[in-house]
Amino acid sequence: MSDAAQPTAAEVRAAAERVKTALDRHLAAVESRSGEDDPAVYEAFNQLAAAAEVYDELLYDRYDEVTPFEIPGAEDSLPPYTGPEEPNALSVLIRRDYSVAEPQRLLAQAQRIEAADGEGRGAEAAGTVHGALGILFGEFEPDEIASRHKEFGLEEGDSTLWVTAAEEPSDPGEWLEAPFDQVDPQQVVCRFDVSAVFDDELDDDVEDDLDPDLDAELDEDEDLEPLDADR
Repeated sequence: MSDAAQPTAAEVRAAAERVKTALDRHLAAVESRSGEDDPAVYEAFNQLAAAAEVYDELLYDRYDEVTPFEIPGAEDSLPPYTGPEEPNALSVLIRRDYSVAEPQRLLAQAQRIEAADGEGRGAEAAGTVHGALGILFGEFEPDEIASRHKEFGLEEGDSTLWVTAAEEPSDPGEWLEAPFDQVDPQQVVCRFDVSAVFDDELDDDVEDDLDPDLDAELDEDEDLEPLDADR
C-alpha cells in the first residue's frame, strides 16, 4: 500500500475507540440478556465483530501490526431461530462446488451416456465440457454425482446444506430463479458446511501438537532402508 493510501494515526485511534464502545455495549447486552437467544446480544456481537475487523485492518495498513484476538464474523454464525415452533414445511438448500480435474474423463463419460441413450443431443454436446456437464447432471441425481465425482473427472470443493422451516410451503415457482436469495437466516434450523479450510486448520493443529522428539525420530526412520519383501 502506498503512503498516500495509508490511514492516518487519528483514523486508527478512532477505530480503536469504536471497538471500546462496542465492547462496552456487548458487555451491557450480555449482563441484561433476556434469554439464551436474546437478539440484543446477537446485535451487539455483530457490532463488536465489525468494529474489531475495521480496527484490525487499519492497524495493519498503518503500522503493519495485527490484534491478538479474532472475533468470528456474522457470516460464521446463525442468528437466533425465530421460525415456527412446529413447522408445517421445510426447505433443504444445498450447494456443492466441483472443479473439472480430468476433462477427458468427463467427456468420455458423457459420450458413453449419449451412445447408450441413442436419442441424445449428439456428439457436439458430448464433445464440449459445458455440454458434457449438462448431459451428466441431466442423467444422474446430484447425490449420485457427489458419490461418484472422481469417476466423472470431478474434484470436490466446498459444500453447504441449509435446512429452513416455514409455516406453509412456498408457492410453486416463486423461488426458482434465485433459490438462496429468499432465505431468512432466522428460520434456518441447522446448517452444515464442508470445506478444505477446516481440513487445513486440523492439519495445522496436529502438526502443532507433535512431540518434537517424536518428530525427530520419525525423520530418522525415513533414512532406514526398506525391508526386503522376500524375507
